Amino acid sequence: MLPKIRSEKKLLSLCVKVIVKLLSEGEGQPQTGLLIPQPCPHTLLPLLDEAGVMAAPYRLVEEKSWAVDLRHLQDRKSIEEVIEFAAAERLLLLVDEVYQDSVYAPNREFISYKKVLFEMDNHLRETVEMVSFNSLSCACVAECGLRAGYMEVINMDSGVMHFVDTMLCTDINAPVTGQLALDLMLTPPKPGDPSYNTFAEETLLTRATLAQNAQQTLKLLNDLPGMSCWPAMGGIYLYPRLNLPAEIREQANVRKDAVNVCFYLLAFVISYT
Repeated sequence: MLPKIRSEKKLLSLCVKVIVKLLSEGEGQPQTGLLIPQPCPHTLLPLLDEAGVMAAPYRLVEEKSWAVDLRHLQDRKSIEEVIEFAAAERLLLLVDEVYQDSVYAPNREFISYKKVLFEMDNHLRETVEMVSFNSLSCACVAECGLRAGYMEVINMDSGVMHFVDTMLCTDINAPVTGQLALDLMLTPPKPGDPSYNTFAEETLLTRATLAQNAQQTLKLLNDLPGMSCWPAMGGIYLYPRLNLPAEIREQANVRKDAVNVCFYLLAFVISYT
């Protein structure tokens, strides 16, 4: 089945919601679970709660630059393992690839789940169901100023795709400027085109700025007492680790309720300001 592409203006709030609602069993049925990484986007948990889907978290390995470890359940090997796991368990893969244009770590490149899937065995590439999300607002072209995006649906049943189309058609209203910029992101100028040099210079400047901001933020976090953070490979998020003193952990264990835990955490933060 050929991939389906749909444009919209709020990619992660509409397209993900549509797909998640299709997975939901509805009231009176066993609750559907969705495997999600930890850490994860902060908007994902409220979205799952609204759709009536239970989050089934799995930990990423911090010491391996947040790689997937299937023993507790990104390089090419881990992607292949995830695809094989999804095939074995008959799972639908939802792939957030909105930061593919913002990889700035040395000797690192973006690896597409779809590309890896299509280079695997025929049985896998013809049967594994996958939905890949991409967003203009997270790319160097738009820098969060323009809103448009798409999702690519692979190997989904045509009957299910009918419902996807129906649910999306109520809010497919990306602005014209966003659609033009999305076309530019997908088909950028090529060497020899009149605008290529300007495009390449601005793209390199944007990526260099992102990398510099990430390094400055990383240094700031690692300089804070009790805080440590691994370098980012790309995107706009850093996930610091807060190493609480033993006395605060003891108080948190004694006082099990969240209010007291937050109070002692706040007291710890204030003590260093």
